Amino acid sequence: MRCRERAAAAPPRRFVGATYWARAVPGFGDPRARLLVVGLAPAAHGGNRTGRVFTGDRSGDWLYAALHRAGFANQPTSVARDDGLALRDAYVTTVVRCAPPGNKPSPAERDRCLPFLVRELGALAHVRAIVALGAFAWDGTLRALRDLGHDLGGPRPTFAHAAHARIGPYALFGSYHVSQQNTFTGRLTEPMLDAVFAAAARAARGE
Repeated sequence: MRCRERAAAAPPRRFVGATYWARAVPGFGDPRARLLVVGLAPAAHGGNRTGRVFTGDRSGDWLYAALHRAGFANQPTSVARDDGLALRDAYVTTVVRCAPPGNKPSPAERDRCLPFLVRELGALAHVRAIVALGAFAWDGTLRALRDLGHDLGGPRPTFAHAAHARIGPYALFGSYHVSQQNTFTGRLTEPMLDAVFAAAARAARGE
């Protein structure tokens, strides 16, 4: 059984009896978005359970609350695919499309899924700003941009929180991931995340 299926077969007590999506999780949002948010992979009991990226877990609580504060989401919560959440001018996706073992995607999984991110980014013709959540998403985004024919320049842009790079028509921003490991410890705070989205929003609007 694959990792996403193992998670569905042995859920934590709070999700016993839940029907798991347990397959590749697609991106979500406005197809005319100017802002793209790229994460690592669906969480085993978040997107892998609900079928919507960053939905039904603490990481999603942080991400969509920030998007709501920035004016990109109609509500601050994301608990299920039918909860009424809608994104305006924003789209959320991941580098790896299935829940990886231990919620830690590998380079091999990245390489297998990268063509999906390349096609998705190519189809999102209005995107002008990208927020990469974590070093893995930053690296995956750079690889996708390179595969689309964009010159990364030299030296290769390095990930850091609030890092910024201009690649072709895109403004790329880095943020620490909205994982509990970062948010519970204070490594990532709401003001830190809001500042990244504010900068990305200005770039998306061409300001």
